[in-house]
Formats: sequence, structure tokens, C-alpha cells
Amino acid sequence: MNQKYLLYMYLLKARTFIALLIVIGFFSVMVPNFLTPSNLLIMTQHVAITGLLAIGMTLVILTGGIDLSVGAVAGICGMVAGALLTNGVPIWGGEVLFLNVPEVILVVAVFGVIVGLINGAVITRLGVAPFICTLGMMYVARGAALLFNDGSTYANLVGMPQLGNTGFAILGSGTILGVYIPIWLMVGFLLLGLYITRKTPLGRYIYASGGNESAARLAGVPIIKVKIFVYAFSGLCAGLVGLVVASQLQTAHPMTGNMFEMDAIGATVLGGTALAGGRGRVSGSIIGAFVIVFLADGMVMMGVSDFWQMVIKGLVIVTAVVIDQFQQRLQSKVVLMRRHEKKQAAAPLSEVSHG
Repeated sequence: MNQKYLLYMYLLKARTFIALLIVIGFFSVMVPNFLTPSNLLIMTQHVAITGLLAIGMTLVILTGGIDLSVGAVAGICGMVAGALLTNGVPIWGGEVLFLNVPEVILVVAVFGVIVGLINGAVITRLGVAPFICTLGMMYVARGAALLFNDGSTYANLVGMPQLGNTGFAILGSGTILGVYIPIWLMVGFLLLGLYITRKTPLGRYIYASGGNESAARLAGVPIIKVKIFVYAFSGLCAGLVGLVVASQLQTAHPMTGNMFEMDAIGATVLGGTALAGGRGRVSGSIIGAFVIVFLADGMVMMGVSDFWQMVIKGLVIVTAVVIDQFQQRLQSKVVLMRRHEKKQAAAPLSEVSHG
């Protein structure tokens, strides 16, 4: 085996981590306070938003699908939380029931799961392409978020002590052991994602569904259930992101989450997940989220305009896809070379046995 090809393969597999080191190294030189502990903690809090979405997106893309609705779902989930905290739930007799913060979080999380279940059901039961289905859901969710309060925001989501619904800000800005709660959420979902994909039959089904759906179906993999699960999981992640953003801002805005889906897809692709499905890792997507967010935050600190930020992020994502395609071609070449070497090694033994 040519050692040069093996070196290329190792470098390509570690490309996301290398990219992160390059980003950190560049901005640590260009921005004096980039690597201060306080700034790193704040940026990692930003990473948690993209990271949570990327975890759900990774499972979806591993099955060969896509979820363009996550940003809009985050927006409408934030609005649901705002409505529950501000207006409560009307019940019979003109009474209004106000939920406490844990109950609001639970209701919104379930709402996100239900939206994901709808996506999964439409895709699997009605045969609608994932791109079209989730694109439609993106418009539906965004329009519904705007209709919720006639396009206005729910401001000052601090609650009232007499109603027992105070403390919403803790979810987005509270800390445990000096680390922001959104970061703990991202770590928890990362561990959950790793457990699902590496240690459970469901994880093997997810990879099989994206690798070769026809073969997986013939092998008895419950394709429909697997796909419905990953879209529901993605909806849950989006719902939590909507809650976190509303909690951090203490305001629910109907346009929250605009373009979040692009960052999530970009982080997933940067992390090495193939858009065709069947190959990728949740941990790689988290590193990709760090690259996306550190790059964006670093450009903000340097004073780069928003327009150039969009151009640069787009180029980074396209470059990641090109490198991924190159890796696949190189990997195929390495496999062929190994097969050829095995045949050459077996040939003398065959001649001896015939002799």
C-alpha cells in the first residue's frame, strides 16, 4: 500500500479538527482577546445552538434525508413558549391556566416532536421527498409563528411570582458548575446521539437506511419507523433551540431561527456526514458546529461585514463538500489497491498448491 495514500486518508478524516485549529490559530493572532476564557465560554454557548440542531440533522442526513424546517420550528416553538408564559392556556368558564417553567419546557418540547413526527409521516407514508416536505413545513411553521401574535413578539418573558411561572431565563443564561445550561444540553444530546448511533440496533438501522435503503428493507430494517424517529428527534432538538433562544433574549420573536437550518447543515457536512446518507458521526458534526460558530464570531470581532460573512461561510461549506467527494474517491481507490495487493499475495500460494 502506498503510504502517501494512507497519509492523505488520515488527513482527510481529521479535516474538521484541522479546520478548527486553523480557525482558532488565525483569530487568536488577529483578535487579541479571542482565546480568553470568558470569550471561549460565550462562543461555546453560541455553539450549543448550532450543535443541538446539528445533532438532530446528522441523524436525519444519515438516513439520506434532510430537514429544512428546523429553523422555523425553533421560531414557532419560541412563540409557543412566549404565548404560554404571557397568555396562559384558556380553559372552561373563562379561566386561564398558567403553567410553570418546567411544564412550559415540556409542552414546547412535545410540540417540536409532533412537528417532526408530521414531517416523518408525510415523507414515509405519503412518499413526499424530504427536501419538499421539510421545505413546505418551513413555510408553514414560519407563517404560523407570524400568525401567533399578528407578527409581534412576546416581550419580557420573566413571568409573575403570583402565577408561579418565573425563572424562564435560567434555561438560556443559567449556569451549572460555571458552565451555561445550553452547553450542558448540547453535551447531553451529544452523548445521547453517540449512544444511539454506536450502541443500539436503532443506530445500525439508521446507517443501513442511508447506506442502501433497498437492501436494508430486504434485511428487515423497519425503514418507516427509523425515518419517523429521526425527524421527531430533529424536531425535539429544534424545539429546545427555540426555548433556549427565547430564554436568552427573554423575548419570543416569530423570525427566530432564520437561516439556522443552513448552519446546522453546514456543521453536519463539515463534520464529515455524507449528504447521500449512510456515513458520518455525531461527534464530527459538533466539531463542525465549533468551526461554523468560531468562524462567524471571529469575523464579527474583526469587524467583517455581514455580507462577507455569508460569502465566506458559503465558500467553507462548498469546500467541505468538495473535499468530502475527494475523500470518497480516494477511499475507493485505496480499497481497490488493497484488493489488488491481496490477490498478488494469494497468487504464489495458489501456484504452489497447483504444483
